[in-house]
Amino acid sequence: MERAVGRAWRATRHLIVGFGLSCACLFLVALFLIGLAATALVVGAGMLPETVLTVRRFAGFERRRVGVWTGVEVPEAYATLTGTVVERLRGAAEDPGTLRDLRWVGAQIVYGIVLFCVAVVVWVPAIVVDGLWCGVLGRAPVVLPLLTRTADLACGWSRALLTPSPQVRLARRVEQLTETRAGAVAAHGAELRRIERDLHDGTQARLVSLSMRIGLAKRAYDTDPVTGRALLDEAQTQAEEALTELRHVVRGIHPPVLTDRGLEGAVRALAASSGLDVEVSADGTDDGTRAPAAVEAAAYFAVAEALTNAAKHSGAERASVTLTRTPRLVRVRVHDEGRGGAEDALTGTDPEQPRGTGLTGIRRRVAALDGTVRVTSPAGGPTDIEVELPCAW
Repeated sequence: MERAVGRAWRATRHLIVGFGLSCACLFLVALFLIGLAATALVVGAGMLPETVLTVRRFAGFERRRVGVWTGVEVPEAYATLTGTVVERLRGAAEDPGTLRDLRWVGAQIVYGIVLFCVAVVVWVPAIVVDGLWCGVLGRAPVVLPLLTRTADLACGWSRALLTPSPQVRLARRVEQLTETRAGAVAAHGAELRRIERDLHDGTQARLVSLSMRIGLAKRAYDTDPVTGRALLDEAQTQAEEALTELRHVVRGIHPPVLTDRGLEGAVRALAASSGLDVEVSADGTDDGTRAPAAVEAAAYFAVAEALTNAAKHSGAERASVTLTRTPRLVRVRVHDEGRGGAEDALTGTDPEQPRGTGLTGIRRRVAALDGTVRVTSPAGGPTDIEVELPCAW
């Protein structure tokens, strides 16, 4: 009985908020009509795009409510209203989302008020009938579940009205893929420039110096063997340093440890060399199945960047890395209890910290694989970086 009453009360609260939203939609209708009139008079042409943005915010609120109630998010797809007043007006008028939201506003006024009244009416017999039926006879409630069904009905109507059409979602998806492709190309170009810079400034310079040392040793060997041997010793040292730098460049392209030991083993190796006390846990990765190389590399570099940031900037002594494999994705979560602020560094809003190019690189690399990155790092900590990469096993 208590569980049924709890569900009925949550449904009632949902319908009460819907009733309030219906009243707000009446205000939106008046605001939209005023915006149309102001646009017709030309002097208030800038009011209509702002009104459309206000309607979008209310529609977004309803999408979140429906997502919370049903557990399934309602997608949205809007054209960006930017540019001059004329461009913004044209964008608002041509965007299919504007008409979709206006249809929802009109319908919400009706079914939000009607379903709230239904809930009020249902509570009266529910108290009497279910109070006797459940409280005295110990049977399952009969009337209270109608409130939950009423809330489900309201969410179903809102979802049907606010969900973009398949054509609109396809167009939005094409835009997203275009953006991620541009990011991937930029990231690839930056990576090539980094490799070229490392080879030119590091390895190539050492190899030139090595060649000069060997040449000097050859010239000095017949007349001054001691000097020639010393030059050969220096050349050997420089050859070893050049090999070390080459290994570093190779690890930056695709770490050999990732190929040899897989993602979990490579992450454990990262944790051991990070300078922090890092706890690594893995879920669903013990059957020997490997993800594609690009997915493993993106996850590995995300962990490497997150641990590097934690060691350099967070002030934390401990961190944790969690690897999770599901049937459709690889999830990586890095957590530390440091001072936080990674969000400000990422966006460049903190003047005391440089812009987080490392995290930006992670986002580009992950976006190229249609993945997502979530960074939660308020000032004072803690910091959570979660990466999800789609993967077919």
